[in-house]
Amino acid sequence: MKTLTTFICALCLSAGSLVAQEIPKPQVKLLLSAGETVLGQEITYPSDPAQITTAIVTLPPNGQTGWHHHTVPLVGYMLEGELTVDYGEHGTRTYTAGEAVYEAMATSHNGQNTGDVPVRILVVFAGAKGIPNSVADQ
Repeated sequence: MKTLTTFICALCLSAGSLVAQEIPKPQVKLLLSAGETVLGQEITYPSDPAQITTAIVTLPPNGQTGWHHHTVPLVGYMLEGELTVDYGEHGTRTYTAGEAVYEAMATSHNGQNTGDVPVRILVVFAGAKGIPNSVADQ
């Protein structure tokens, strides 16, 4: 009987410690939180109906995006590589893996892979149906 009581007590203690263990919580690393683009432009959303688009853009070494502009808000997160973006009269900026950016809107720019490995960028467009996310400049 003493062995059974000891066993039950041990079982209750171990069960209690299992209940007391915390369930692991996700860790969140804030990348960006702002109301303006990299050039200081206020972020504004197009009208309804909203359409969120996500993509991974890959650019080989020495590759270029070509001059273009965005008609909707765009968040980019550099997964890999080094991208130098020429914003014309607004200068150039270089982004590397691990950086996030609210890209310029309605401002022509050209990105060039200035590194030795492909650039990979996760992009999220906060757009609207019928409105292009990017427009090539002539």
